[in-house]
Amino acid sequence: MSLETLTDIFSAVTSRQEPQLFLARFGTEWRPISSQQFSSNVRCLMKALKTFGISQGDRIAILSENRNEWVAADFACLLLGAVVVPIYTTLTAEQTAYLLRDSGARVAFVSSSKHLEKVLSILGSTPVEKVVVMDEVPTERAVTMSRLIQSVGEREFHRQDCKVHANDIATIIYTSGTTGVPKGVVLTHGNMASNIRFFLQDFGFRAGMCSISFLPLSHITARTVDLALIYSGLTLAHLPQLDGLPQALLEIRPHILLAVPRVYEKIRTQVELGARGFPKKQIYAWALGTGKRHRAEILAGKPPGSVIWKLANRSVYAKVRQGLGGRVEEFISGGAPLGRPLAEWYADVGIRIYEGYGLTETSPVVAVNTPRAHRVGSVGKPLSNIDVRIAEDGEILVRGPSVFQGYWNLPEETRGAFCDGWFKTGDIGNVDADGFLYVTDRKKDLLKTSGGKFIAPQPIETLLKQYPLILEAVVVGDKRKFPAVLLFPNFAALEQWAGENNVNFQSRPELLQLPQVRAQYEAIVFQVNESLARFEKLKQFSLLAEELSAANGTLTASLKIRRRAIEQRFQLQIEEMYAQAQAPGDLQ
Repeated sequence: MSLETLTDIFSAVTSRQEPQLFLARFGTEWRPISSQQFSSNVRCLMKALKTFGISQGDRIAILSENRNEWVAADFACLLLGAVVVPIYTTLTAEQTAYLLRDSGARVAFVSSSKHLEKVLSILGSTPVEKVVVMDEVPTERAVTMSRLIQSVGEREFHRQDCKVHANDIATIIYTSGTTGVPKGVVLTHGNMASNIRFFLQDFGFRAGMCSISFLPLSHITARTVDLALIYSGLTLAHLPQLDGLPQALLEIRPHILLAVPRVYEKIRTQVELGARGFPKKQIYAWALGTGKRHRAEILAGKPPGSVIWKLANRSVYAKVRQGLGGRVEEFISGGAPLGRPLAEWYADVGIRIYEGYGLTETSPVVAVNTPRAHRVGSVGKPLSNIDVRIAEDGEILVRGPSVFQGYWNLPEETRGAFCDGWFKTGDIGNVDADGFLYVTDRKKDLLKTSGGKFIAPQPIETLLKQYPLILEAVVVGDKRKFPAVLLFPNFAALEQWAGENNVNFQSRPELLQLPQVRAQYEAIVFQVNESLARFEKLKQFSLLAEELSAANGTLTASLKIRRRAIEQRFQLQIEEMYAQAQAPGDLQ
């Protein structure tokens, strides 16, 4: 079956009569949802939306955690020719109201009483006419999804899908707004379908496999990959809350793991925390050393055949994979830079991660490492239907059928996003002689010292985050004499270290003030500085007890750091760092 629009995915999925299209958790039990049941629910929702007066081109919002009802609402809208507006559950009521007003959404699907209350509190300031809640919530101001499905009934409608074309708008996805007001990215059916079609070419997705859908479906990466997976015949288990992932991995035992670097970092941290004490620490160090000597084979997709590697595999590597369910065949990373040190650590424990790169505006995949073409440190080769070139200033420019149509109701911003037909990604990078793309930093994130030197903060931050004691790092120094860094400790690792070293403390802020703790972080910064150019070396650092989160505005809804917001929030600490720097060379 050809794939020209997203409705073709629905047709392919429902024609296969799959007994286990999705898995949904009810209490402690995972229950299957067949393609027949899913098709019936979607068509009932589609009919209900018609009774609301919804027609082609109308906007409908979905505010929900990952669950099969999210996908059902999505397809009901798409089959009707309506435009889906996903909204992150982490957004405030005020932020949610802005998206509903800006998009002109007439209907809002919400998952629970919590999000129902949020929408009802702002309803009067939005164009929303109807609210549909997925949970069984007693309310007179909204209708439950089950009631809609039951009230329509499959007998009461004829199949009358709207004729959807490739150039019809499928969705408006609002950017996370790392620098300002979110912009609505307009993606057509053709944009997303073409990206899925070419993304699938070099991966071995097949019927009978399963995956866990835990990255927010409001993010283009999760939504596109999930659609690609069910189109390929996989079963998806929807996980509403990320904190349930460790248990879900053991229960579902997925074949495909799609995660953001932050998840891969947490997995590594847990492995390292579990390798403390004698003799675990010595065995772990030996296994990592063995893996490092065989790294090239793993990265080439060739399982090492040496006896010592097989012994390390049984002793350590297999246990890491077992903690992830024991069946993962393909590990995929997207949404943010993975970082070479993290990719190499996974290779050293026998896992090759396929890192990709893309943006909401490109539907999203621009390039991705695959089983056929993989190079660590790169984001892979561009998809075969995507053109990439590097501008004179190093910016990555992209052209192709998956590039967006423009920003919703923002013609000036749309024109400014393109140069001679090429989309300006805002990322700095290069392409090597073999066609692999490398992304080094965001153009707007580059720091320029008062001495005129440009510093890319992201690679430095990635080096710092390879140490278990550091959860997040933010390099500062724009218009300053030298760069410095805000360090956000991994308190699970730090507190374990404190216990092992008989370091007593009453609170986390007190812990960070202890000389022996500061000495640990000073040693890390010193080691990282050894690999940096002189003008890049970090002269000061500040340890912060506050955690970054979307709730306090320091992370986007997709868990990327909001650099400017962090600098504003911790302006006092930044000023103190520079005030304390008596000589720019203290940590060299």
